[in-house]
Amino acid sequence: MIKVGFMGGTFDPIHYGHLLAAESAREACGLDEVWFIPAGHPPLKENGPLADGQTRLEMVYRAIDFQPHFRGMDVELEREGTSYTIDTVKSLMELYPDREFSIIIGSDRVNDLPQWHQINELAALVRFIGVRRAGEELKVDALPAFLQERLSIIEMPQIGISSTDIRNRRAQGRSIRFLVPEKVYSFIRRNGLYES
Repeated sequence: MIKVGFMGGTFDPIHYGHLLAAESAREACGLDEVWFIPAGHPPLKENGPLADGQTRLEMVYRAIDFQPHFRGMDVELEREGTSYTIDTVKSLMELYPDREFSIIIGSDRVNDLPQWHQINELAALVRFIGVRRAGEELKVDALPAFLQERLSIIEMPQIGISSTDIRNRRAQGRSIRFLVPEKVYSFIRRNGLYES
């Protein structure tokens, strides 16, 4: 069985923090591949992404083209309506029956797990890899037992980068160089993304 971890998210834009989390999970959990799946319409985000789905997917492709264990997927962008993880997992399992899937999530999402759509069914299908980030408290003991049993917590080097900060910097005319991979930086500048 090929072990795949996948990261969902808006990736608006993808940055070095995402890549570092993916590599940390790959190494710590012995994953064969990590897939990046930009969300179409994420249910737990108050505001939708600023860049459209194909633009965000293109940034993912540019960010990971050097890493043979990373792959970008458009499975959520092709689907209409809200992007629920359970639907993504079922699609992936149908398309790739030879894979065993884990979901890589940030520590902020670990605490949200009980709120996820059809979480009982989802937890029966996949494992969760929680990536501990600086300044965010993990409340693993507060999670239901069935989630604690399906959750691994890993550490990653601390890096204080967020997509929100990158978008704000661009809107203010400040540099984002070295916060995102060079090919993503060039793509953002060339396309005038996130400018005020």
